[in-house]
Amino acid sequence: MGYISTRGGIEPVSFSDAVMMGLATDGGLILPQEIPKIEPSTLNRWRGLSYPELAFEVMRLFVDDIPHDHLRALVERSYSTFQHPKVVPLVKVGDVWVMELFHGPTLAFKDIALQFLGNLFEYLLDRRDTTMNILGATSGDTGSAAIYGVKGKKRMSIFILHPHRRVSPVQEMQMTTVEDPNVFNLAIEGTFDHCQEIVKTIFNDLEFKERFSLGAVNSINWARVLAQVVYYIWGYLRLSDDGAEAVEFTVPTGNFGNIFAGVVAKRMLPEGAINRFVLATNENDILYRFISRGDYSLGKVVPTISPSMDIQIASNFERYLYYLWNQDPKKVREAFEGFKATGKMSFSQEELKRVAEDFASMAVSQEETIETIGSIYRKTGYIVDLHTAVGIKAGVDLRSSFPMICLATAHPCKFPEAVVKATGVEPQRPPAIKSLEGKKRRVTVLPYDVEKVKEFISAHAT
Repeated sequence: MGYISTRGGIEPVSFSDAVMMGLATDGGLILPQEIPKIEPSTLNRWRGLSYPELAFEVMRLFVDDIPHDHLRALVERSYSTFQHPKVVPLVKVGDVWVMELFHGPTLAFKDIALQFLGNLFEYLLDRRDTTMNILGATSGDTGSAAIYGVKGKKRMSIFILHPHRRVSPVQEMQMTTVEDPNVFNLAIEGTFDHCQEIVKTIFNDLEFKERFSLGAVNSINWARVLAQVVYYIWGYLRLSDDGAEAVEFTVPTGNFGNIFAGVVAKRMLPEGAINRFVLATNENDILYRFISRGDYSLGKVVPTISPSMDIQIASNFERYLYYLWNQDPKKVREAFEGFKATGKMSFSQEELKRVAEDFASMAVSQEETIETIGSIYRKTGYIVDLHTAVGIKAGVDLRSSFPMICLATAHPCKFPEAVVKATGVEPQRPPAIKSLEGKKRRVTVLPYDVEKVKEFISAHAT
């Protein structure tokens, strides 16, 4: 299996090289040359597998340069850190199914990919006898999940940028209380888009990237997308076991990474297995505007109560456009050059018709989010976090006749103030959160300045 860039500027590379490269050297995002199809007989064989067993079976379709026994061991180690025996349980809540993706070490769906990626990095660095400095940006959960996937591991340091005072107190606490010397938290005076822009700019400085052996943990790294593909197939298998011919998923998303993994799963599964996706956003609605009327244009980031979605530039969107534009790297490259200059893209009616076959979308207000949390609690006794509530509201309003699986992206304890406001009940704090309270914080505040961040990396890199 070879890997290429959405912008066509690299020769095919191996899976391991794609993981280590992160962002392609031509500025594009990495994708496999082809997406394998899963035959119905294979799906039937997978039905009785545990989550780690299914993850191995799915991942090995994309990985041909790591021995299968080594890959299996990496997968098993990664999911041994999860607190639920099923790793990713499905819970019936009212008329929908909630897929709980928050049973990992940092209580967020990012653990699904980043526990695996941390172990994979360590394995590859050891095999190559080299070191790496990981650079990433976070709007909340990615940072702590990446840090917990990498902390204490050999041959690597990690530098995580988050928007200063724009993540939840629990998210900030999870990141900044880690004491391992290979972890560096940088609070940037700006928005998440500013943090993401700094990271992309630094990765595009190829001399700096090579000198400090920079690696990526953001969803620009293909291995993260691959790990997330698994739970869409898992969800389909669970409900088709109960007789469902097809399913739909509702996904709260800002960066398009989580939902793009679903697009890959849809392409792998038999035709019609996944009917469509409901893409749920908050007031930062660039993806909703694209799906509903073809308007992909920059707006101002609006701070909301669901901060992980306070994003205007969806970095994984490029991967989807590569397929929408029939795998034409020249068109992708020209479109993003134009977007950088004008802040907008345009789409034909035929293209939007094809988009509608994959997605429905809804932008959910902060008031609707709070009301949804309260309504679910009053009707079922079940408590959801803010981002999950955005997904459920959109999923319920836009559902069709097929069973709807709502992705629960974080434990409600990460946003206690909003939960109390909506339900009058304090969400239960797991031991993983209680143990962090009162611990010393380690964080450096920096201005929105690429050069200042590069100076910090230069001074602290492995």
